[in-house]
Amino acid sequence: MRRRKQVEFEDDDGTMLRYAQHPNGGGLVERGAQVHPSAWVAPSAYVDPGARVGAEAYLDDGAWVDRGAVVAARARVGKNTHIGARAVVGRGARVRDGAKVAGGVRVPDFAEVGPDTIVRAA
Repeated sequence: MRRRKQVEFEDDDGTMLRYAQHPNGGGLVERGAQVHPSAWVAPSAYVDPGARVGAEAYLDDGAWVDRGAVVAARARVGKNTHIGARAVVGRGARVRDGAKVAGGVRVPDFAEVGPDTIVRAA
């Protein structure tokens, strides 16, 4: 039986954050986040507190889903991307490698964000 690795970080305000490896991919998920068991979380990806990742979503290497963000079902988040706090990536949307989605921004269902693009609030 394989044991899940746990990692602790101290947040800027002194709060201890505890991350555990997701069983599908091994990426780190904070205990206050919700990640569907069928989602893929690559080994170097991580999901912060309050974030949600839906069924069959895919987080590639270096993906960071910030606090309170949502990655909906079947969305794909590419390598070295950042989904900002409270941002929403809609169902089936694609956020390509190196892109950054600012906090509070919504990427519509099935939309595509190009590589190295920065999506800011309007």
